Amino acid sequence: MFVAILLTGCGQNLRMTDQRKYAEWERGSLFRNDRVVQAPPAGTVARDAAPVDPLAERPPMSLALVERGRERFGIFCAPCHGRSGDGNGIVVQRGFPHPPDYAEPRLLSAPDRYLYDVITHGHGAMYSYADRVPPRDRWAIVSYIRALQRNQTSTQQAAP
Repeated sequence: MFVAILLTGCGQNLRMTDQRKYAEWERGSLFRNDRVVQAPPAGTVARDAAPVDPLAERPPMSLALVERGRERFGIFCAPCHGRSGDGNGIVVQRGFPHPPDYAEPRLLSAPDRYLYDVITHGHGAMYSYADRVPPRDRWAIVSYIRALQRNQTSTQQAAP
């Protein structure tokens, strides 16, 4: 039985080293259009290309967006950044590196897209949240951070 199975493959030249090789500019009979190099199927992305984020556009500002951002901030950001965004969350109190305060001038003047990109790709000790936080929620968190910043700076300016 085993010998019969082995002999069925005899005479069939199936090894890759024995097959005809085509150069990319040659005409080949492998495909209907006689081309060796084919266009990639629609929707494919090269392995080293950054994927296009279809929801990377910021949704319009609304109270519902800020409320959603407050909820998501409490889940994903507050353990390190603190509920008020001062960078003194519970994880930091237990020895983790201190993240920046959102009231810093550098972050006050940073564009919204920068905050979105930090959430997406991470920065310093902060790892990427791209696989945990959907794009719309990232924008909601950015909106809430801006609300925190406005609240902190207005309180600081009102203080003597």
